[in-house]
Amino acid sequence: MHYDLLIRGGTCVTPWGSDTMDVGVRDGRIAALGVPAGATAEAVIDAAGLHVLPGLIDSHVHLRDPGDPAVETIETGTRAAILGGIATLFDMPNTVPPVADAGRVAWKRDYVAGRSWCDIGLYVAGTKTNIDALAALEREAGVCAVKVFAGSSTAALMIEDDAHLERAMRAGHRRMAFHSEDEYRLQARKALFSRGQPYRTHMAWRDPECAFLGTRRLMALARRTGRATHILHVSTAEELAYLRDFRDVATVEVLVNHLTQVAPECYDTLGGFGVMNPPIRDARHRAAAWAALRDGTVDTVGSDHAPHARAAKAQPWPDCPAGLTGVQTLVPVMLDHVAAGRLSLARLVDLMAAGPARVYGLLGKGRIAAGYDADFTLVDLKAHRRIEESWIASPCGWTPFAGLEVTGWPVATIVRGTPVMRDDAVLGEPVGRLARFAA
Repeated sequence: MHYDLLIRGGTCVTPWGSDTMDVGVRDGRIAALGVPAGATAEAVIDAAGLHVLPGLIDSHVHLRDPGDPAVETIETGTRAAILGGIATLFDMPNTVPPVADAGRVAWKRDYVAGRSWCDIGLYVAGTKTNIDALAALEREAGVCAVKVFAGSSTAALMIEDDAHLERAMRAGHRRMAFHSEDEYRLQARKALFSRGQPYRTHMAWRDPECAFLGTRRLMALARRTGRATHILHVSTAEELAYLRDFRDVATVEVLVNHLTQVAPECYDTLGGFGVMNPPIRDARHRAAAWAALRDGTVDTVGSDHAPHARAAKAQPWPDCPAGLTGVQTLVPVMLDHVAAGRLSLARLVDLMAAGPARVYGLLGKGRIAAGYDADFTLVDLKAHRRIEESWIASPCGWTPFAGLEVTGWPVATIVRGTPVMRDDAVLGEPVGRLARFAA
């Protein structure tokens, strides 16, 4: 038997367990699990001592393209992704101009070709002015979901009132993703604070009630309309406890930052480089995020990679824009949590492969099984590394995890049977294309 690629001797993490086996790849798909010793291939990867995971997915990424190429582009952001072990990512729509109509979706589909190192799904922005088009937009090729900013966005992209939110939920049927903060409370509280206050003021302004109130409102509307929702970057203990009673209409994302960093210390250490929305919160909320991850409340973990120029992040609060880099560091940080015993490797795969595929209706990805896309993330669970800014591929050049010592590291990324990263080296040319989703 001849294959295009053989992955020999790795411990494969499959839906039914972990086992050492050889994987055969043909025509970009998994052709066989367990390959005879005499099989041949055009290329062979020796994975002895490594764990072979399904290609990991970051379902929450802002590639900023079109936007400012000095901060990020599709080429640089996806290069960062594969260096970090990500085989597929979903790109947010708040670009300049935003992806909010069929013309921009078509433009981005063409633009991705030849520029992306990994496969991509595209979010479409839901706005007050395009609600009537959302049912058609969510069915466009390559679209992973409609994203609605219910708070914390520019006015043109925000849907903050219940009347328009309900209309949006009634437009279409696929799961809709939400940034859940209550814009009315955010604006009412803004006058309580002033420029130049400590960066930790960010979590006081955007307090837990801002997020919890937004989520309560969205769940009431989801129940009323029957619309499936995905609540992004859930950051409070109150939301996580509340959402357990809405599993019929809601899935849940938690960010690696809310699992790893803790306030107020992060603001004192990182300054503006710790400012994101929703904010990093105190230890009580971080503990609740881990409890929710362990009991199955959490469906996906993402990075919310949202780069800004270093000079912009160094500005006083609140002039420093919210958003942190993360697509390249997501896998190493989560593997370090595995090494520390906070979650199993199987749960990591569920959260970063099977989970995103299930939530978004992603086709052909998310598991190691015959017939699926030959996407793999090979990891060395024993590798000890320090995250250095010199390793970061995004042009902005910084990470809030700089200097963090981790155990566990991605050593290869394979996209549809093509190795695109091995031992920190990017290989070949960009091969990424649009991911496929169930309509």
